[in-house]
Amino acid sequence: MPRFICLLLLLVVLPAGAGVFDSRPNAAPLGQALNNSADFLPVHEAFKLSLVNSSPTSATVRFVAAEGYYLYRHQFKFKVEPAALAGAPVEVPEGLHKNDQYFGDVQVFYEVLDVEIPLNNPDNQPLNLAVTYQGCADKGLCYPPETETLSVNGGVAAQADGTAAPGNGKTTWSWTDLALMFAAGLTLTFTPCVLPMLPILSGVVLRGRPSRSRGLVLSLAYVLPMAACYAALGALMGLFGAKLNLQAMLQSPWILVPFALFFALFAVAMFGVFELRLPAFIRERLDRKAAQTQGGTIAGAATLGVLSSLIVSPCITAPFTALLLYISSTGDAAGGALQLFALGLGMGTPLVIFAAGGGALLPKSGTWMVAVRNAFGVMLLGVSVWLLERVLPGQLSLALWGLLAAGVALFLGALEFTAKDARGKLAQLLGLALLVYALAAWTGALKGNDDPLQPLAGGVASAQSSTSGSWQTVSTPAELDAALAQARSSGQPLLLDWYADWCISCKKIEREVFNSPQIGPQLADYHLLRFDMTDSTAAQRAVLDRYQLFGPPAIQMFDASGKEMQDLRVVGEIDAAGFAERLSSARERF
Repeated sequence: MPRFICLLLLLVVLPAGAGVFDSRPNAAPLGQALNNSADFLPVHEAFKLSLVNSSPTSATVRFVAAEGYYLYRHQFKFKVEPAALAGAPVEVPEGLHKNDQYFGDVQVFYEVLDVEIPLNNPDNQPLNLAVTYQGCADKGLCYPPETETLSVNGGVAAQADGTAAPGNGKTTWSWTDLALMFAAGLTLTFTPCVLPMLPILSGVVLRGRPSRSRGLVLSLAYVLPMAACYAALGALMGLFGAKLNLQAMLQSPWILVPFALFFALFAVAMFGVFELRLPAFIRERLDRKAAQTQGGTIAGAATLGVLSSLIVSPCITAPFTALLLYISSTGDAAGGALQLFALGLGMGTPLVIFAAGGGALLPKSGTWMVAVRNAFGVMLLGVSVWLLERVLPGQLSLALWGLLAAGVALFLGALEFTAKDARGKLAQLLGLALLVYALAAWTGALKGNDDPLQPLAGGVASAQSSTSGSWQTVSTPAELDAALAQARSSGQPLLLDWYADWCISCKKIEREVFNSPQIGPQLADYHLLRFDMTDSTAAQRAVLDRYQLFGPPAIQMFDASGKEMQDLRVVGEIDAAGFAERLSSARERF
């Protein structure tokens, strides 16, 4: 069981490090719905801009990017109107380094970014801040540059699109987030670190064997203050973490490397190599205070709940720290408080069930708890590699993913050729598969590759197909309408590709999809049209609105009569196999 759980966790960690946490776009899943427009948020939902505060000398604006979306540092532009009230040039903080094969070394921002705009406004006159930004989604969609106008001291409050400027105080949490935090708390309850709370609850809080109703009240008095302590910590991290702009500060190698080592240290501790605890003089004082606290009363139970939140465990510290770092980057004090309160409630729910007389329903301690602890250790090692990916060359990061896979493979007994039971044989078989992946990752790293999901994939250079020169490129609405009319008059189906030089995924689709041997021959029957909106003019953006698109990349297919086959529309990134399915579906309609 421990080996199997670690294997399952590795299967989560590897794609997470390669895709979910990674700043590189991911290909659309093969089995997703054909029209994937709903996979992306409108620009003002993906990137929320607000005015945090203002003074005669400066104004601070906040960008909140939705999960899976990021902003380019080099695309920020700030303009003060009237210009006479502008101060020194704006200095945008350092961001996360992203090495792109087309644009070189760029910097991007995930989650929350605060930017201070210097002003020269001693009389606090009304003014406007015109803010220009551009962002992309990890799934492969790049939005055109966007400009919003924020009001200061009663200036014009409308945005560039005519809607009201976003307000302040919006939280970043959702009910799904709270449910996940509650579930995480349930999981942490059954680790060897949190289980000592059971004897605290039964031996101190429930002293004297109270009735079930009294036990329920005392257990709630114990759990709710414990969860409230977590909530207070979440609120502080959300409040002060955002003001410190930890998201930008944590991108320095001087920060990322120590944190990676920090998580690796906790991982090793979870594997049982050594034990991490609070200093003895602190732990002993808390233990004495807990022993002196009167049990059986609501006030005593509440006091013990607060103390338990302080002495609960070293094992929860590492996952807990990662959660605190996330909350600090959201800038949402209320959301951070609610999320950690839900985590505390999840940890305390089994305790309440136990206190109310349902102890027989709780699982007993055993080796499976060690498996949970080891699983957290593997996850923390994955987080360490993910952090190091930001500062290490891609090839070295791929080698580290291979090292992690090899370690789990050895733990599963991949090279232990001794007599085993059925479960041991299955674990060994899965371990061998991971060992094969590790060898592939190391081979790919030596070849110069850096993609953990495709460690043996070829380099960035690919042969150009015969179709690469057959595209008609237009950049204005009039040229687009003329090309569509020409295709209709000739009775030829048309394929329209939305493209921009600043769209990373557009380049990838051009290289890996349109120029692939699987796709090239199938494009011979189409009039190939490319709309280049690199300049992102108002007219080009109006055409996007006409087709209800957010930005490139996007691919539309029109039949011979000029009618779009909307269910085959592609928004965002796609791989050659997925696009071949769409071409096959379109061919059946001709």
